[in-house]
Amino acid sequence: MGLNLEEKKAVVAEVSARIAAAQTVVVAEYAGLPVAHLTRLRAQARASGVYLRVLKNTLVRRAVEGSAFASLAEHMTGPLIYSISEDPVAAAKVLNDFAKTNDKLILRAGSYSGELLDKAGVQALASIPSRDELLGQLLGIMQAPVTGFACALAALAKQREEAVA
Repeated sequence: MGLNLEEKKAVVAEVSARIAAAQTVVVAEYAGLPVAHLTRLRAQARASGVYLRVLKNTLVRRAVEGSAFASLAEHMTGPLIYSISEDPVAAAKVLNDFAKTNDKLILRAGSYSGELLDKAGVQALASIPSRDELLGQLLGIMQAPVTGFACALAALAKQREEAVA
């Protein structure tokens, strides 16, 4: 059943709001994907903070009109699932990781900060560690000298105890 005019306006407004806050938009074909797999993909997207929906292409074209993602409109044909995220790599990572295990999901294109990406570009973007992973690596690097110093002090204290005893 089709949407009436008011429902279409609401969808365009919702997608426009998501796109206004987004850094990345990725589109993929999902034809032939079983409902159970699509449900699992949606759960992964929710866990990663990614807005993932199957939308009418004409409505999304209207939503991206005049935005940094307008160049993506030429790739909006056929049955597509849209992945939109504020995190620069989350949208690409969710779809790319799922596409690795399911050949029915085919990455089509993406856009990151106004740059149009082909399939290889989306895969390259997905291979970049997320912000949380990078912060964890930085924290590990910052803690390493302190941990080493604490271990050295503990070893020195142990040596003094053994020398006294």
